[in-house]
Amino acid sequence: MKKYDLYINGQWVKPESGKYFETDNPYTCEVWAQIARGNETDVSLAVHAAKKAFNDTWGEMKPTERGKILVKLAEVIEREATRLGEIEVRDNGKLLAEMGTQTRYLAEWYRYFGGLSDKIEGAVLPIDKSGIFNFTKHEPYGVVGLITPWNSPLLLLAWKLAPALAAGNTTVIKPSEFTSASTLEFMTLTEEAGFPAGVINCVTGFGLEVGQPLVDHKDVSKIAFTGSDISGQKIYERAARKIMPVTLELGGKSPNIVFNDADVDAAVMGVISGIFAATGQTCIAGSRLLVQKEIHDEFVKRLVSIAREAKIGDPMSKETNVGPVTTEPQFKKIIDYIKVAKDEGANCVLGGKQYEGPGSMGSRFVEPTIFIGVKNEMRIAQEEVFGPILSIIPFEDEKEAVEIGNDILFGLAAGVWTSNIGRALRMSDKLKAGTVWINTYRAVSFMSPFGGYKRSGQGRESGQESIKEFLQLKSVWIAHETSNANPFIIR
Repeated sequence: MKKYDLYINGQWVKPESGKYFETDNPYTCEVWAQIARGNETDVSLAVHAAKKAFNDTWGEMKPTERGKILVKLAEVIEREATRLGEIEVRDNGKLLAEMGTQTRYLAEWYRYFGGLSDKIEGAVLPIDKSGIFNFTKHEPYGVVGLITPWNSPLLLLAWKLAPALAAGNTTVIKPSEFTSASTLEFMTLTEEAGFPAGVINCVTGFGLEVGQPLVDHKDVSKIAFTGSDISGQKIYERAARKIMPVTLELGGKSPNIVFNDADVDAAVMGVISGIFAATGQTCIAGSRLLVQKEIHDEFVKRLVSIAREAKIGDPMSKETNVGPVTTEPQFKKIIDYIKVAKDEGANCVLGGKQYEGPGSMGSRFVEPTIFIGVKNEMRIAQEEVFGPILSIIPFEDEKEAVEIGNDILFGLAAGVWTSNIGRALRMSDKLKAGTVWINTYRAVSFMSPFGGYKRSGQGRESGQESIKEFLQLKSVWIAHETSNANPFIIR
């Protein structure tokens, strides 16, 4: 059985407690590795190492040199992408086709931000004061805490780690206790790429024992977090005690809106991708399907017909379409929400229970499930399930589609399916979401900013804008002429 220690200051370190916890394979439900159970002492060691690296090496290094190391890391990741994808499948149960695509694409974030690291520019301001030269510059925060979720560990780490490092910060990573293995394996790649000791540290463990001390530590100057809105709120509240900036990428209950002029075949596939890919375990899941009334019945019929054919089973198999739920608590939550939906009066037209058929080796499979007769005020339409559960709501026209689409606490993403370019632009204007996809769904890139409105978070990841999340702005004033101005009056 594989046994992982903590990664602190460029070394593998046993946890101060001497304790380890088990991680299992969601497909078989068999334990396959032991993960170090870190605590506040371990967090302090990691933060101290990161602070020292910031002061002595990484923070003093020229941006171009930092960029070269990030590009080198991209090259190492490309070589190891297949192995990393297989580890993620073993740890979180998502399809190899999905995780392999993610780990092969992973390198682009480090290459992109490696190139961006020496293009962080300030400005000379044409200041309205005589005898004064004024300019601005961007500076790193110092030690940044990165807290990642269990559904896409390495991809969502890259969204944080790459810009944080390119900006000149050093880091302490706290991965999900459910899926820590791939992040720990990733640490060996950072060594090979040439990162100085202490620049990247990883402390595994549980939220109260590792995450909370990381947020609270006096030498941590910024937190970037991806996870549930409830956890994000708690982090935000604790960070506020230190007046510390945070980037939060939280949950969603995204509307996927199909108009009567849409390409129906493309829309059906887009809806399936939006909710049943990744077993629905994605913050951008299009879990609310809004269908225009004229095509509602026929669209639902075609959707159910195709979704029913999804093959459930081994996530390592190329033939599998839907894998297991990653964690036991999440599995129970999904099953509970199915009961909630039925109790609320929603009509289940597909699935609706645990899957125990061919290919269900473990006990965490849920059938792809579709509910019709859903009203937007129902819990099943308002609360994030994070599973393969789709709620379908009919609408009359554009106005009602926007009203229903926006009538939610979240605002992470939205999809629109239409052949009318004017409608596409109007909907993209009116939908309150950080990302709006038109005639596609679940498309992401290292070049395009990603983040949420409302309770879906704050700040942006990916794209040029995201590096600013890890920089603070300084204004510098230089007097180059002697002044005898009144010292008791603002200048």
